[in-house]
Amino acid sequence: MDLATQDPTYEDVASKFWEHFIYIAYAMNHLGHEGMGLWDDTDGFFYDVLKFPDGGHFPVKVRSMVGLIPLFAVETLEAGLLDHLPDFKRRMEWFIDNRPDLTKNVACMRTAGRDARRLLSIVDEQKLRRILQVMLNESEFLSPHGIRALSRHHREHPYTLKFNGGEHRVDYDPAESRTGLFGGNSNWRGPVWFPLNYLLIESLQKFHHYLGEQFKVECPTGSGQYLTLWEVSRELSRRLSCTFLRDPQGRRPVYDEREKFQTDPHWRDLILFFEYFDGDTGRGVGANHQTGWTGLVAKMLQQSGERKSVAIGTAQAAVRS
Repeated sequence: MDLATQDPTYEDVASKFWEHFIYIAYAMNHLGHEGMGLWDDTDGFFYDVLKFPDGGHFPVKVRSMVGLIPLFAVETLEAGLLDHLPDFKRRMEWFIDNRPDLTKNVACMRTAGRDARRLLSIVDEQKLRRILQVMLNESEFLSPHGIRALSRHHREHPYTLKFNGGEHRVDYDPAESRTGLFGGNSNWRGPVWFPLNYLLIESLQKFHHYLGEQFKVECPTGSGQYLTLWEVSRELSRRLSCTFLRDPQGRRPVYDEREKFQTDPHWRDLILFFEYFDGDTGRGVGANHQTGWTGLVAKMLQQSGERKSVAIGTAQAAVRS
C-alpha cells in the first residue's frame, strides 16, 4: 500500500495481497462443509483445528499464542488514501458490494472510524473485546513482564488429547521444561517472547488509530480499570521494560538469583538480551545474546520516553500560558 502511493505499478500488488487477506479470513471461518472455523464463539478465542482423514474436524482448545496472532492482521487506511488508489478502491468496493460471503468474515471495511480512517482487520470490535478479555487476564496471558506464549490457566488445567491409544498433554511451563520433550526446551509453553509482544503492541496501536479514545477495555481483566488500546499498549511496554530495570530493591528481574549480575559493580550494568523470559518472574532463559529480537525493548523504552517528553512539554506550555 505504501509503495503504491509512490508508484502506481504497485497498486495491482496491493489489490492482490488484500484479496489474499479476504480469502484467508474466509478459510479461517470455514473449514470443510460443516462451516467449522478457528473461532470459538463460546470461549471467545481462536483455536487450532485438527482435520481427520475422514473429513471430520476437532478443535484443539489450547489457549496459546494461536488465539492472539490473528490480532496481527490489522491495518488502518488514512482518510483520502483510497482516492489516490482508484483501482484498489474500485476492487475493494466491488468485493464489499458483491461478495458479502467473503467480507463478512472481517471487520467492516466501509465504516469510517477515528479521523475517517478505514479498518482492515481479521477481527471486528466484538471479537477484539473478547480476545482481550482473555489476553489481559493475569490468571491467563498477562504476566508482570508481558504476554505469555501460553495461558497460565493450563497450570491447574493441563490440556490433554487422547488419540490412537496415546495421550498428548500441554502443561504451562513458564521457563525451562519439566520434561525432556523438545530437548528440554519449553519455548512455547508459557515464557514471554519479545517479538510477539512487540507485534501485539503495534497491533493495539493500529486498532486505537481507528477506534479512538472511546473504545476502552478492562486492564487487567477484573480490575475495574478501563484503558484505551493505546494505554493498554503502553502498559504492556512498561511490563516488558521493567524486566530489565531495577525494582525498588535495586534488583533486575532478568537476572533473578544471578548475584554477580545483580550486585557486582563490574557486571551489574551489563544487560544481556535473553532469548525468552520466565512467564512469572521475568528471569532470562535460553540464549543470552538475542539482540535480534529482544533488543526491541529499546524501541519500547524510546517510545515511552517520547510520549513522556510530549506530556511534560504540554504541561509546561499550559503553565506558561
